[in-house]
Amino acid sequence: MTIREQLEINEARFLSRRAAHSDDTGATIRLRPEEPCPYRTAFQRDRDRILHCNAFRRLKRKTQVFLSPVGDHYRTRLTHTLEVAQVARTISRALFLNEDLTEAIALGHDVGHAPFGHAGESVLNAVCPHGYKHYQQSMRVVDCIEKNGEGLNLTQAVRNGIICHTNMIADTLEGNVVRVADRIAYINHDIEDAIRAGILTPEDLPEAAVSVLGHTHTERITTLVDAVIAHGTDTIDMAPDIRAAHDLLHAFMYEHVYHDLNAKAEEQKAKILLEELYRYFRRAPEKMPALYQTIARKTDTDRAVCDYISGMSDGYAVDLYQELFIPHFWK
Repeated sequence: MTIREQLEINEARFLSRRAAHSDDTGATIRLRPEEPCPYRTAFQRDRDRILHCNAFRRLKRKTQVFLSPVGDHYRTRLTHTLEVAQVARTISRALFLNEDLTEAIALGHDVGHAPFGHAGESVLNAVCPHGYKHYQQSMRVVDCIEKNGEGLNLTQAVRNGIICHTNMIADTLEGNVVRVADRIAYINHDIEDAIRAGILTPEDLPEAAVSVLGHTHTERITTLVDAVIAHGTDTIDMAPDIRAAHDLLHAFMYEHVYHDLNAKAEEQKAKILLEELYRYFRRAPEKMPALYQTIARKTDTDRAVCDYISGMSDGYAVDLYQELFIPHFWK
């Protein structure tokens, strides 16, 4: 018996009957058949593939809320991803769900995010005829772009969790845990970053929300995670009063931070930058790396340009713009 087979037996013993199991053929089917790993379950293997891929590493230089903030303590898309994984793993472990599957989905859920956060997403959605949604692009990354176009060949359960993480019900409870954990994490860490940036003070937060959820970051995370665990596995949700307080806080953040003119002062520049890059490579696809030229030949140029730009980090996009459009002075 291999170590993997022993791990699968342990899952059958200890996980909830509602959990996704690593020997479930439907959940672990891949786009291309592979021999099983002797040491790792299918979901552990997926987690490792995501962790080691290029798109995951680029998240460290992609915007979460504030564009390229000066300071070591602001979140990036990578630290957001790690916080989502931590919250989601805690919930899954407490509910006796498959923690490996949960972690793989959480680590992969944002690998398709554009540079400059949701500002970049809105630009690409406007200029690309195919449209652009980061969760759909995350699927393209893991299926069609990583490993020089071969893709990571992930299991169906992980792929489904990634595509459903924003606003759809996933096929597995683990996928739905990640969807809830994503919102729990970003609302609360964005509050902390907004306070650090001087956009908010703790007293600005709606009392009707914080009186239920807590007045500190730790208290709110604890309350929300407790609520999801207490709700059980019939559906991944919260008690109505906790859900209402959470939704109120979510609406407050959209009004006072996500659409705040001070917080978003540089976004118009980022939009102009991405539009110019898109137009340039749309006219000159031969200037893109070989992988994206291949995508252009197999599909179309707009698809390839969108893939290329969406994969850029904030810093790379700025440097490339300067290289292409800013004069180089004689030295």
